[in-house]
Formats: sequence, C-alpha cells, structure tokens
Amino acid sequence: MRFNRFSRWVSPNVFSLLLIAAWLYLPTASVGQESLPRPEKPFAGKIGLTYKDSVAVKPELKIPATFGLQDPPNILIVLIDDCGFGQMGTFGGGIPTPTLDRIAKSGLRYTRFHTTALCSPTRAALLTGRNHHSVGTGVIGEAGTGFPGYSGVIPPSAATFAEVLREYGYANAWFGKNHNVPDWETSLVGPFDRWADGLGFDYFYGFVGGDTDQFHPALVENKKRVEPPETNEDGSPYHFTTDIADHAIRMIRASKAVAPQRPFCVYFATGATHAPHQVPPAWISKFKGQFNDGWDAYRQRTFARQLELGIIPADTKLTPRPDSLAAWDSLPANERKVYARMMEVFAGFTAHTDHEVGRVVNAIDAIGELDNTLVIYMAGDNGSSAEGGLNGLLNEMTFFNAIPEPLEAKIAAINTLGSDKHYNHFPAGWAWAMDTPFQWTKQIASHFGGTRNGVAISWPKRIKARGEIRDQFHHVIDIAPTILELVGIESPAQFNGVAQKPVEGVSMVYTFDDADAADRRTTQYFEMLGNQGIYHNGWMASAIRGVPWLSENPPADLLDMPWELYHVDKDFSQADDLAKTHPQKLDELVKQFFAEAARYGVLPLDDRKTERMNVEYRPSLTAGRKTFTYPNLLRLPEGAAPDLKHKSHTITATVEIPEGGAEGMLLTQGGRFAGYGLYLKEGKLVYDYNLVGVDRYTIQSTGELPTGKVTLKAVYVTDADKPFAGAAVTLFANGQEAGHGRVEKSIPNRVTLDETFDVGFDTGTPVADGYEMPFRFTGRLSAVTITLD
Repeated sequence: MRFNRFSRWVSPNVFSLLLIAAWLYLPTASVGQESLPRPEKPFAGKIGLTYKDSVAVKPELKIPATFGLQDPPNILIVLIDDCGFGQMGTFGGGIPTPTLDRIAKSGLRYTRFHTTALCSPTRAALLTGRNHHSVGTGVIGEAGTGFPGYSGVIPPSAATFAEVLREYGYANAWFGKNHNVPDWETSLVGPFDRWADGLGFDYFYGFVGGDTDQFHPALVENKKRVEPPETNEDGSPYHFTTDIADHAIRMIRASKAVAPQRPFCVYFATGATHAPHQVPPAWISKFKGQFNDGWDAYRQRTFARQLELGIIPADTKLTPRPDSLAAWDSLPANERKVYARMMEVFAGFTAHTDHEVGRVVNAIDAIGELDNTLVIYMAGDNGSSAEGGLNGLLNEMTFFNAIPEPLEAKIAAINTLGSDKHYNHFPAGWAWAMDTPFQWTKQIASHFGGTRNGVAISWPKRIKARGEIRDQFHHVIDIAPTILELVGIESPAQFNGVAQKPVEGVSMVYTFDDADAADRRTTQYFEMLGNQGIYHNGWMASAIRGVPWLSENPPADLLDMPWELYHVDKDFSQADDLAKTHPQKLDELVKQFFAEAARYGVLPLDDRKTERMNVEYRPSLTAGRKTFTYPNLLRLPEGAAPDLKHKSHTITATVEIPEGGAEGMLLTQGGRFAGYGLYLKEGKLVYDYNLVGVDRYTIQSTGELPTGKVTLKAVYVTDADKPFAGAAVTLFANGQEAGHGRVEKSIPNRVTLDETFDVGFDTGTPVADGYEMPFRFTGRLSAVTITLD
C-alpha cells in the first residue's frame, strides 16, 4: 500500500488500529437474543406402555400466535429497479404514479432515504440489514473478486429478515428480480442454499440475474427454469411485470384462503425500470410528444414540482448539468427525435410498472387485508441508470462489452423502440434528469444522484399519519430492523448455528409518529466502483471516480482523490462544495471514511468496471477443464457454461440425420442481443456469431450434408487470446471440410445477462433471424462436446 499518499488522510499507525477495530467487529453471540431455529422442545405429554395410558401432545402450528405475536402485519415490499428521485410523480417527477401516490397518502414519504448506488448491493443490504460490503456484495456478483467485501456471497453470519420471519410463521414469497445468487451457483445443479429459499422465501417466481428481456424473460420458478406463457392471465400479450403481478396476486389470495393465521411477506422486485426498456405500445402512446423539449426542461419542471409539493426544502438549489453532458438544444434534430422517443418508452415503462404494483395492492385491499399490511414502496435500488451512454442504446450488451453502436441504427429503429426487437436504454442525459435535483446517477455512490431514492411507507392500522413527509436521514440497511421492530421480534444472535454479525441498520419506527424526531442514523459511508462518500452529522464528503456512462474508468490514484465537501443539512442537493473553505472538516470526514471502510470490509478499494466481469475472478465449475460433453435439451447460465470468449475451441455434435434431412439448434449461447449458435437449416450446417447486434458473421456449409450417423464440427481458431480478437471458423461433416469463414471481432466480456447456453434447442430469443423458437433439433442429438484447444 502506498502510504506516502495515503498518509495525506490516514497514517499507517492509525490504519493498523482501524484493521484491529475491524477484527474486533467479527460476529459474536449477543446476550439475551434468541437462537434460531429454536431447539427441539422436550415432550410435554406422558408415554405409557400403550396409547391408552399415554397422553399425546400435538405439534404446534408454525404461526405467529404460537410464538406470542398478536396480529402482526402482512408485509409487501416493492422495489423498483434503476429509478431516480425525480422520476416518479409522487416525488415531483414527470411520470404519473398513482399507486405510489396511494401509499404515500395513506402513510409517509421519506425524502432523505439512501441506497448503495448499484442493484445487487442494495438488495443484499435490504435483505440483511447490514452494509453491502459487510455481506460480500460490494459490487454486483458478476464483478465479484476474491476479497471478503466483494465475494458475491451473502455469508451465513448475516441471516435475512425473511429467514427470521419464517421462523415466526410468516409465509414468504419473492417475485421478480433475484440478483443475489452467486453467478457460479445459478445452474441446475446449484447449490441452492443461496437461492430465494435459502434466503428465507418459501416461493420464488422471477429471474436470477441483473436484468431480463421483459417479453422473453429467463424465468425461474423456485429452482427450475421455465418458459413464459404466450399471454398474461387476462389474455393480453405477455409481459414480465404483468406476469409477476398475476403470480403475486394468486399467492396472496391462496395464502389467506388456506392459512389466514399466517401473515404473508411478499417481496415484489420488478425488473423495471432497468434496461431493457420494453413495454406494451399502448403505454408508450400515453406519453407521445411530452418530452420533445428535452432533459434540461424536464429538470426545470421537476424541480418546480418538488418545491411545490414540499419534497425538497425551499432553499434547495438545482444542480447544473455536467460539462460532459450535452445541452438538449445543442443536439441535431434527428438525435433529439430519437432521444425523445426513448424517453417516451421509459415513461410508459415506469407508468406500466406502477400500474402492475397497483393491481397487487388492489388485490390485498379486495380481501380486506390492506389495513393490516405494511407496505414499503421503494422507488429505486439506486439512481437512474446512465449506462445507455451519451447517445442511448438499442442494445445494452454493447455497454457491457465496450462496443460502439452507430447512431444511424437508432434512428432507423425509432418506431420499434420498446418492443422485443431491442434491448434499449435511454441516453445518460435522461438519467441525469430522472435524478433531479441532484448531481450524477446510478454507480456514483459519492453523490445523491446515485443513492437518494424516494420511499413511501404505509400501515394504516399502526401509522396514523396520512400523507406526511419525513426527512430523517436513512439508508436501505434500516429497512430490515424496521420490519423486525414492527413485527415485535429481535434479530437472532445465532441462526442455523452460526453467530450473527450485528445488524448495522437503525429502525425507522421512531419517525412514524414524530416528524421532528432527531436523526438516529448519524453516520453512513458510501462506496461503489471507486466512488467514495461519508455522511456524518449533517455533513457529506464526496469523491467521484469517473463518469457512469463509460464502460471502464481511466487510470487514477484511489488514495489521492479530489474530495468535495457539502453541508447537506443545509444543502439538500449537494450544490455548494465547501472543501476549500472548510479543509479541517473535510480532513476529519475523509479519515472517518477510511475508518468505516476498514470496519465494514470496503478495503481494498477497487475502481475497475467491465474488467472485473471476467469470469476468471470467481469460482467456476469449468475452471481447469478442457473438455465438456453435454446431453440434449440442457440449459446453463453463462456463469456455469464454458468460457469460449476469444479462445480456440471445437464444438462437436454427434447426431443422426434422417433421410430427407433435419433442422434445429445443436448449441447456442445468448440470443438476439449477443451470442453464437451452431445449427442445421435448409440442409446447411450454420455457425452464426452475433456481435452484440452491431455485426453478424455467418459461416455455412456449401455442399449436401450426409445422413445417418454424422459427426458435425465447428472449429474456432482465435487470432489471439485477448478481448475483441477475430477468429477463423471451419465447419466439418464426418471429418470433411464443409465450409469456412471469419469472425472479424468477438465479444470481450459477457455474452448475455439473462439468456442461457442451450443444447438441442433455443430458449429466450433467437441468435439469428429466420427460424422459429424453440428450434428443437428434429434429428437425434446424442451429445455435444466442446474442446478447448
């Protein structure tokens, strides 16, 4: 460690003390707290020689009353993905959100609530009540490394609130996004102890990963991958958010019909409004023409509404647009037209999501349970996403693979944006607008544009306030202890025989009846991708590492960052940097940041972005293997499949082709938005390589394929074992060359975020146009073997 620069803030001796403090923070059993699950009770009846002289004692129902809880609430937690503070109408945004309005009017709105600046870290903190680095989730799991704060594994020493509630008789279900399963454990062989069930939920229906196609999602029900139905339950064309709402409503009704003694806990985590921005066209049409004046005007209007609603203090300043973002009026007309349409799509996506949440709330109301249901509606797991870059994207996979996307393609696609033809994402300027009045966006943990999210909480039976605003400083780790306090239970000292880390969150219950209550969260660190921040007693020190729309940060010294200073008790939006006028205060806060970083597992600091997505940084079921043989009709997520990126390899399919020929997929990974496939079509053996939709390379056989037992091969010889390397591809049938061609540029980082590696058929979306899904092979496929050369 380079102490010569680090000593600007913290001396080596002090740093050693910090490490000792962190060691002392290791989990220990607490006196007076319960151990869960509870030990087996001794038999309280009588055992004689026969049943006639014996006294039986029936096992007790696992319901809250058994454990002394009287009428605890049902719980509905709604978590919207990639949602900015100035997005929802409830917090002054330009998109009507009547369901969020309803929850806020029947309870409270929180205007100084914070997340971690990235999705799975926020979700781990939400579930456990501990800081994201404390539970191994300092970054998304797909970018995890071999350090404790970045392992991608929620440790057994951090039981979730759902695990605790289940021990008290709650019926727990999770619908939507689960981005907390380690990437290498997402296949059909598990292990499953860190899937939804292992995190405390009896039922799961959704997807496992960072995002998914809203029309063709990578669905999982409990532990089994399933294909989505053709339509929603009402017969309308399929959409993922509607589907999970259908399933949540069915579960809630069934749960109360069968076991009314058991309260439900539903975690409803939408894939929206994360990319891809996909929504039925009728919802897009509602917003036609509403954003033609651009992101600068949107921020001005939103800021005015926030002031009018009392969401922000009267003396709040609207922070200026960063120099790296273009003024709307400076853009060419054709660009403005495309970007306005992208925002119409996004607005429709947001409104549709709130509508589907409303269906769930209405279902709870219809069975008479809403009065006794704690609803926590979180409008975002981080700020709005600028990962669409300066020009927006037709395909989000281009961002994760640092491959430019031509503007002409976006202009040509303007009428199909929001459909299943695109994995689209709006430009960074709109993300900045969605985060009004703050600086920056998702990823930027140093500033509130990345971390401040609106939250509404309602429980009519307990919270008497109606439509009031609370401005106490809170963080996502405060949700779990809030839930446990309201239910009337403590976090256990031991769970499954493992001593538990202290819960790091602070309950928010004290704010329910007292708008003027003093903050109980007085300190909170922030860190994500090298962006650093520390809040303490009304002050905030902030150090931004890089702009969020770049796939990788330029070189910099993480120990010599340009820190900023804000008095956020008086400067709501972080508009006035006081670093030059209050250097001593800044010095104190930076030292405190490193103290918190040592305590909670933030060290070592790491600012790498796409580089960390390399699968070699994490455990792998395929590491060290050179040969892989797979049976027909197998599906694997990318984390469990062989990593073939810029590596020489041979794909061998052992098949039987009947007289008259056969068609269908032999092997594919990915789909419409990136991937490759080897298949038979119209009597040809075809190798298709989809470079994130920007280029496609197709190699096919030239002669007639033999019938009977046939060995088909695709030999891929890379030009170099490095990102983006091209390759020569040669096709063989029974050892005879059948075709050859080139892949001029290859995918460097990630083939897919949600689709799978499929043998003998194709699920999700097609890797190439011209065939119907699932394109199951019509001959006989014995096996597919991949050999790394």
